[in-house]
Amino acid sequence: MMSPEFSLPTNTFHTELRKRVNAYFKNINLKQTGNFKLYFKAFIIITAFLAVYTHLVFFTPSLIWVSLIECIVLGGLTAAIGFNIMHDGAHGSFSTKDWINELAGMSINFLGANVFMWKTKHNVIHHTYTNIDGVDDDIDAKPFLRMCESQKKYGIHRFQHIYFLFIYSLLYLYWIFFTDYKKYFSGKIGSRPIKKMKVSDHISFWGFKALHLILFVVIPVYMVGFLPWLVGFLVYGLFAGIVLSVVFQLAHTVEDTYFPVVDQKEIHIEDEWVIHQLKTTANFATQNKIISWFIGGLNFQIEHHLFKKISHVHYPALSKIVKQVCAEYNIRYIEYPKVHMALASHIAHLHNIGRR
Repeated sequence: MMSPEFSLPTNTFHTELRKRVNAYFKNINLKQTGNFKLYFKAFIIITAFLAVYTHLVFFTPSLIWVSLIECIVLGGLTAAIGFNIMHDGAHGSFSTKDWINELAGMSINFLGANVFMWKTKHNVIHHTYTNIDGVDDDIDAKPFLRMCESQKKYGIHRFQHIYFLFIYSLLYLYWIFFTDYKKYFSGKIGSRPIKKMKVSDHISFWGFKALHLILFVVIPVYMVGFLPWLVGFLVYGLFAGIVLSVVFQLAHTVEDTYFPVVDQKEIHIEDEWVIHQLKTTANFATQNKIISWFIGGLNFQIEHHLFKKISHVHYPALSKIVKQVCAEYNIRYIEYPKVHMALASHIAHLHNIGRR
């Protein structure tokens, strides 16, 4: 599919929104990037990750259930690094210094994925063409899951609201051991080509893939044996996959979000870009400070999609501004007060799409 084109802006909504957000930062005299709170949180998460990894691999608990709990915790910390450090870094919002953003973004490389591929898949494609089937690779889970009506329906989809967590659990392992390589060798993400990789990008890709295998396969197998490593690594990877998947799905694939069907000939989106983002994105549990802290403000997904260059530490304040402007322009602002409400809506969406 060629790049869909959005309608030209027909009102001053986006202009007014940006005006008020810029005024907010000017009035409080703060930069739009991260601050001490973010840097301290990054320190805590990385320290916790290194501590759990070291204890699990080099001082393995004698009790199996303790080891399995540590594997689950390590999976959660892996997701937390992605949400809080890599994500802001890859968007250039972690710091005012480019080299720090690059370093933060590269944290994903140590965890087995590749930031070069991520930036194209997420920053460019997902953030521009959110929930557009055939373009947004994030809603492509074919043939196991059907996310929208334009995707082909199979008989198994009648039960996808039951088995979806199993599919989600495979995300992280599938990502680091298959999809990154598929993108690398095909030169595409879905149907869209990636930009040409420089020599340094190729070296980074293979170098970090090798380093990840050493850190998460070779050393653990040497220290604890193959079978204990296999069980622990699967528990770790499957839990990380569930956390990563669920956070994304609650923000985009729920009953109230929109999945536009693009005319293959005209390749035209009926809405302007900012309205499209508001129709295809939802917030959840924004009053829950623990959730917000752990998932890097990605429960404020609306604010993130409208202002991806602004660090997530500012999203709670920005949400008040966005809500106010949406109310003034009579534009819907999709939000679920609690996690369980968003999860119930996601399950209902899967159930409806799987049977419709």
